[in-house]
Amino acid sequence: MRQTMLRLGALLLCAMALTAAYYRTKSSTTMTRAANHFLASLSAEQKAKATFEWSSDERLNWHFIPRERKGLPLKEMDSAQRALAQALLAAGLSQRGFMKASTITSLENILKEMEKDNAGRRDPEKYFFSIFGEPSESSTWGWRVEGHHLALNFSVVKGQTIGTTPAFFGANPAEVKQGPRKGLRVLAREEDLARELLLSLDAKQRGMAVIDPVAPKDILSFNKRKAEILENKGIPASKLTKKQADMLMAVLEEYAGAMPEDLANARMEGVKKAGLEKVVFAWAGGPDRGQGHYYRIQGPTFLVEYDNTQNDANHIHSVWRDFDGDFGMDLLAMHYQEAHQRAAD
Repeated sequence: MRQTMLRLGALLLCAMALTAAYYRTKSSTTMTRAANHFLASLSAEQKAKATFEWSSDERLNWHFIPRERKGLPLKEMDSAQRALAQALLAAGLSQRGFMKASTITSLENILKEMEKDNAGRRDPEKYFFSIFGEPSESSTWGWRVEGHHLALNFSVVKGQTIGTTPAFFGANPAEVKQGPRKGLRVLAREEDLARELLLSLDAKQRGMAVIDPVAPKDILSFNKRKAEILENKGIPASKLTKKQADMLMAVLEEYAGAMPEDLANARMEGVKKAGLEKVVFAWAGGPDRGQGHYYRIQGPTFLVEYDNTQNDANHIHSVWRDFDGDFGMDLLAMHYQEAHQRAAD
């Protein structure tokens, strides 16, 4: 395990070095460069596994559990290729988001020990990279990184990042209870900021916000290909004080902040444009740490879900979905329609 951690650490440092200059560049350009560097490093056989047509149904075939997947896993890459794959991952994330993603994958080693896994089910190298279409500044293309508790999907159209969802981050264990990494909580802020908001509510507000004393067993949107608007129960932002509304925005900013600055700003601007007063916060389950709990934040255009109920409430699933933008689907159609109208004018 020590050798594996050292190897992962070296790859992480290499990936960060490769992408340090990229953070000053538009994200779509960064992604395009990183994707092409990665593809150029692959053998013909590896490239056949890693690449798909943009129109492939595989682009919508996403999940966040341990399962057989298509794409090229880290396990089948040499050290240079792994560094370039990690550089692609870093291109789609902020530095904070990249550290979260890297830490999530490293939890596989802890699970391996906890579960005494000798079958290879828990493996930090079982994360798969897939490219859809041909990366360029003038084409439509996308990419995905996916494995247990990490599923990131991006769509790029003519140098513009159109879709960044579904964006799933999970953690098992949510808090490491023993060993040299005891106390590690990779998604701590996603949990703590929402709980702080809940505890700030007065009795009347909490009566609106808490929709069920028992939390559901998982996020309700699960791995559906199209996000559906959930029942609009909870407390709307219009019923919060200014301080509480700022706390609600801080939760959303934590999720959005996993992406590079330009994408995070665009995401939050979309939330504001659709109407902050229409954003609704809902909680289910107990209010205290260690109790099973769930929350969601839903607006006219998006859904954030978080669930921590499994493994004695020490197993987090969290996701950001866009009602019109998952996999770039509806936004892509809108982009082409606007381009067609401009050409006609």
